[in-house]
Amino acid sequence: MDGAATAEGAVVVIDVFRAFSVSAYALAGGARACRLVREVAEARELAARLPGAIISAEVDGLPVDGIEISNSPAQISETDLAGRVLVQRSSAGTQAMAAAVCADQRFAASLVVAAATARAVTACGSSLVTLVASRPDHPEDVACARLLEAYLRGAVPPDDLLTELLASDRYRRLAVGAQPGSPAADYVLALDTDRFDFAMPAGEDDLGIVVTAEP
Repeated sequence: MDGAATAEGAVVVIDVFRAFSVSAYALAGGARACRLVREVAEARELAARLPGAIISAEVDGLPVDGIEISNSPAQISETDLAGRVLVQRSSAGTQAMAAAVCADQRFAASLVVAAATARAVTACGSSLVTLVASRPDHPEDVACARLLEAYLRGAVPPDDLLTELLASDRYRRLAVGAQPGSPAADYVLALDTDRFDFAMPAGEDDLGIVVTAEP
């Protein structure tokens, strides 16, 4: 959060497992926008103001009573989101995005939109780009940052990006669906690098932070 709060220039906030993978699958599935909030109560209140809105939320990585979708790309990919708004609350990605108040421009990022994000960031022409791993202690967010850096510099991506993650006990537990509210398919979908050809700029209006798809 400290890094996000002081990040400047074009700020790319990364959350691979799972918030900004959820955003990408929602937008690819026809959602017109993703709204990011910090608190579950805020998510419920905002969704009530938006006809047809759907909530995706977790607290400390766990499902929330009364909210059907728990920050799951697999669940989102099976949900009819055409023309609807997804309201998202997570413990890392949405918090870091809300904290990035010094940014000139903001982008939500994950592995599934990495190349498109790098192109959009380059096109915006900022002289400073800050990559924020919303969980720098999680190798998937660090891997995504390394991949984005390579793309932005026009370099060949490292071939060991996911080595640490795939060898970890944490990943082995997640990949078999041991985390409540997070089926094993979440991690297959989240690691499908460059699956989507759009970036996810984050703006702000009177309803708060809004993420959309930008080809």
